Amino acid sequence: MNFNPPPKMVMMASNAGKYKSELPIFQLLLRGFMAGAYIAVGAALCTVCSTAVAGYLGAGFGKLIAGAVFPVGLIAIVITGMELFTGDAMLGPVAAMLGKTSWGFVMQNWVFVYIGNLVGSLFYAYMMVIGPFTQGHLGAAEPNVFGMQAIAIAVGKTLVYKDAGTIGLWSCFMAAIGCNFLVNVAVLLGITANDIIGKFFGIWFPIMAFVATGFEHCVANMYFLPAGLWLTQWFPEVVTKTTAEGAYWSPLLAKYGGLTWGDVWLWNIIPATLGNIVGGFVLIGVVYVMAFRNELPKEG
Repeated sequence: MNFNPPPKMVMMASNAGKYKSELPIFQLLLRGFMAGAYIAVGAALCTVCSTAVAGYLGAGFGKLIAGAVFPVGLIAIVITGMELFTGDAMLGPVAAMLGKTSWGFVMQNWVFVYIGNLVGSLFYAYMMVIGPFTQGHLGAAEPNVFGMQAIAIAVGKTLVYKDAGTIGLWSCFMAAIGCNFLVNVAVLLGITANDIIGKFFGIWFPIMAFVATGFEHCVANMYFLPAGLWLTQWFPEVVTKTTAEGAYWSPLLAKYGGLTWGDVWLWNIIPATLGNIVGGFVLIGVVYVMAFRNELPKEG
């Protein structure tokens, strides 16, 4: 058999959740750092490859290109055994619900993996801002075209929600539920497959779907948002940049006078984190435990 049937898949997910939840704190931080950096690799590639595509081929095709390259991060995480908060949001609770670990260990995993993911994402964001997005020219009037795309992405993930007000928070939260619903489908498909090709494609398609659809991933946004924020701080002229027609290049950026860390956390990362927990824990973890808990194979 080239794949694991659903009951065995749930059993394997619970065993993975037990293993991950009971890792020492240093391992959670170390592996979390690497996972944050790997997700940022996909996010940075997404930024570069989607730049200017919509203007030539249409918005949908631009989204498709972004989604097609982003999955490299989760593929690297799953195959090399690193720790990602959004995946652990499902795996740990599955283990706890089946009595294989404690909720205390699940919470410990979430906290320290989240911190590791954040540090890894910030490291990679800084590397991209100093490197490919500016090539060291921090005294220029504005970053290069890829840096400008990074700013546009950050604005779209913060100030668009802020401008909508309370419904913007709800919109971000719902988009995050959809994201981790698909991310954990990818995690389960990766568990189901026994060979490297099966894992690759099992992960790739759902991740492509969440990115192309426009959902919100809290760890990816730990890269996207600081990268855009730092660029607006180091290139303040961008905030009031105008087009040839005299309009603001980014009306929302001009309206709010730039981006702040408050915008990053309040209008995206916090609601995205909560939505990711619901999407992974409830929509996937709880559902699959309820569906197959009475059919789990005996473990020898």
